[in-house]
Amino acid sequence: MSMKNQNTFLPRLIGAAALCLAALQTAQAEVDPALVKRGEYLARVGDCVACHSAPGKPAFSGGLAIDSGHGVIYSTNITPDKQHGIGNYTEQQFADAMRKGLRADGTHLYPAMPYPNYAKVSDADTHALYAYFMNGVKPSSAVPPATNMAFPFNLRWGMSLWNFLFLSGKSFQPQPDWNEQVKLGAYLVEGLGHCSSCHTPRGFAMNEKASGSADTAFLAGGELNGWPTPSLRGMPRWNSQDIVDYLQTGRNRSAAVAGEMTQVVQHSTAYLQDPDLQAIAAYLKALPPGPDKAAGVTPQGKAETIQKLTAAKDLSLGERLYLDNCAACHFVTGQGATRIFPQLDGATVINAKNPHGLIQVILAGARTPSTDKAPSVLVMPSFAQRLSDSELATLATFLRQGWGNRASAVSEREVAAVRAKGLAAR
Repeated sequence: MSMKNQNTFLPRLIGAAALCLAALQTAQAEVDPALVKRGEYLARVGDCVACHSAPGKPAFSGGLAIDSGHGVIYSTNITPDKQHGIGNYTEQQFADAMRKGLRADGTHLYPAMPYPNYAKVSDADTHALYAYFMNGVKPSSAVPPATNMAFPFNLRWGMSLWNFLFLSGKSFQPQPDWNEQVKLGAYLVEGLGHCSSCHTPRGFAMNEKASGSADTAFLAGGELNGWPTPSLRGMPRWNSQDIVDYLQTGRNRSAAVAGEMTQVVQHSTAYLQDPDLQAIAAYLKALPPGPDKAAGVTPQGKAETIQKLTAAKDLSLGERLYLDNCAACHFVTGQGATRIFPQLDGATVINAKNPHGLIQVILAGARTPSTDKAPSVLVMPSFAQRLSDSELATLATFLRQGWGNRASAVSEREVAAVRAKGLAAR
């Protein structure tokens, strides 16, 4: 090439490169705002912020400690920071992390990230989520602590075997007899909502025992960090509006949130649009209820309990403890006050096979989240300093066998174990 040709070629090459770079920058700047907004909403449905944000740290920057039972998993930084977050992820790599539990470098994620559920998310919704995390989230250079799992769970390559055994990878499959509203609810619950992560029983390898609503174990209840999680199948004690109210405000006419569900309402379901909440309720009501798992205990009887508490004579210690500590809010009927004080007669946390959730509520108290449609915060005080282990066990036993409740007695040892675990977590 002559010197003259070089003198004309190089400027043209540089000019072409500049045009390509400008075009790329323009394309990045012209991301559809509606798509990013849709992704932001879907991130709320998936409750991404709850796990990928730690107290005092930027949103989505990771660092939340998750006790797996085999070690502590720290959530990752999923902001678009190019060094410490996911800013260099291609859309395909983002989709692989969502659906296959694979990081961009090929490392396996632990299923604390609910990728078995996210595998059901559509291509269009995955695309919207990618647009949001790359364009709607502020980058953060925060570096979460390293995950520390015990042997052999620290060998991440072992997750490939887990995935082979338990990850179906199938897209969302609605049942043929569902109407459009139920299909939408199923898609939200089974996919981004990942409700089965807490409400489906787990197997020996911490795998969900069922992956779809056709299996009666799906959403049939389980345990999470010692808390019993109720069955969501059919939800016979609640109507559809009860479900919507609970998810939207953290309370309904008979119950109020406690435990992990408080965060779900606060960060996720309170932001869902009415049609989506109604679809979720329609889907849950469409599921055939599971078998009654209540213990074979004969309840004291509703009329008998009310009469005994009203007369306040010849009281057992459990009855006296109830009148002294609980009756002012929940009344001798155990019915509480609509949308203010939860109903105790028939409550799932009281009748659960595992009483640890009830013990924890009495020890630590509870508070409802503040939401747009229910901004006031309702607080149940802690009774940890007021009641001894023996007294709390006696009170909890009365609650589990008074009125129409029929669950097993609570031991002082169980209360001591929950109390000790709670103090260790502080």
